[in-house]
Amino acid sequence: MIWCRFQAGETARYGVVEGDQVSEVDGSPFGDYTPTGRRYDLASVRLLVPVIPSNFYCAGINYRDHVIRMAALRGAEPVFPTQADIGYRANNALIAHGEPIVIPRDASEEVQYEGELVAVFGRQARNVSKEEALDYVFGWTIGNDVSERVWQRNDRTFWRSKNTDTFKPMGPWIVTDPQLDGMRTRVRIDGRLVEDFETNNMIFSAATFIHEVTKYNTIYPGDVMWLGTDGVPENIKHGDTVSIEITGIGTLINPVVREA
Repeated sequence: MIWCRFQAGETARYGVVEGDQVSEVDGSPFGDYTPTGRRYDLASVRLLVPVIPSNFYCAGINYRDHVIRMAALRGAEPVFPTQADIGYRANNALIAHGEPIVIPRDASEEVQYEGELVAVFGRQARNVSKEEALDYVFGWTIGNDVSERVWQRNDRTFWRSKNTDTFKPMGPWIVTDPQLDGMRTRVRIDGRLVEDFETNNMIFSAATFIHEVTKYNTIYPGDVMWLGTDGVPENIKHGDTVSIEITGIGTLINPVVREA
């Protein structure tokens, strides 16, 4: 099933995507809901961020090839993480499919995409085992963890390098039953393929991250967990369009603009 959050008129609502149409519901997929019987052409509605999470988790380094290739650029030996580390992102940075990534006027040229698989939770989770962890995932969507690398290196926290307004595109919708094994993530800039990797080829699995986080933090319905990126991201600039495709989910597309 494909769930979206959309706007037709003035009101944000949830719906189920069925081909080229959206069937509206009252309520949300994270609680009680009832079909309204109203249907819209998908092309006629504005897709919104598919969920506004109460907690926004983001995995640290989580792909071996990313570690190896980034180390090679620095002329260093690769150092792999020894545990599943998690961080946080801010809701102010979220934007939907089709909305522009806005680079601040004082940002450097080192602004880069990171194409990521995103788990969306449907049940409250605390102290869950790895074996049961995926049972708490409602579905999966796509994220672009846009990052300003000079700020990331020089600031004491990620408050602006990762959390500047518009730096977290997410969408276009939530798919409840894709097959993680066999997924591929492909990133394109203006149609040019710049990354292509096996989505589930992670150092630490989604189940491992969920298990580790829920030892200490309660995950709530509607929370999200972004699961890292592979490869060596390129810079993006004013006028570019970034597309992140994950097979079985769809494609998240956002134009890039720089503040005048």
